[in-house]
Amino acid sequence: MPVSDLADSRAATDALLHALKAGRWRPRAIAAFLAVAADRSLTQAALRPRALGQLTALHSVLFAAACGRGGRNWVAASWTLSILHLGLLEDRDRLALADALTLIRGNLPALPAGSGRRAGLTALALDVADGRIARRQGTVTPFGDYADTFADAAFWTWFTLRHEPHRTIRAAAVAAWVLPVVAVTATGVRRGRMPQRPRPALLRPAAAMQILLAARHLKRHLSAPSTATPAHLILKTGLGAARP
Repeated sequence: MPVSDLADSRAATDALLHALKAGRWRPRAIAAFLAVAADRSLTQAALRPRALGQLTALHSVLFAAACGRGGRNWVAASWTLSILHLGLLEDRDRLALADALTLIRGNLPALPAGSGRRAGLTALALDVADGRIARRQGTVTPFGDYADTFADAAFWTWFTLRHEPHRTIRAAAVAAWVLPVVAVTATGVRRGRMPQRPRPALLRPAAAMQILLAARHLKRHLSAPSTATPAHLILKTGLGAARP
């Protein structure tokens, strides 16, 4: 059966990686890998017009709310990656509420909320909510797992580089999200099959780092000196100006 027709996303990925390894990762093998992967992605997206419409509608709203060209480019990249991975929905033909919350979290850097004092707390709240909703509604899918992983990596890497001033914490935080993604990808390419999903215990350091970064960011905002003029000075100035 052609890879494009495989409904099982893991089987399709393993077949693609096996062919890449068999071709010894030569340029021709890489080109064939990319071509077949793109063909399968488009085929699977076409089989799910409802999910495709939902993704487009959600990203249209995010695009309209995005800040500047950089924000719009971020949303466009999110839409493209989501479309290319619709096959991970497997037997589902639509997005679930949890999927939408995950995608919103991944796009926070493009939105005004991503620069606020509660940006980290917002991301944490969305992270908790999408997981609980997915389990409660029985809508856990490989698509949701993929989106969750990349939403974490994208948001927290951006958040760290933008808001965290401490170099050591910044380096540790970036490593907590970037290195696992790189390691899993490299392992899959080298072995010719996808590795198993990391156990929850292995993800706890990254989760703890998220809480630390969000708390530090909020604390810096709360402890920053206010630039507003104190009320008693405004009153005093006003009374002075009112005197003849």
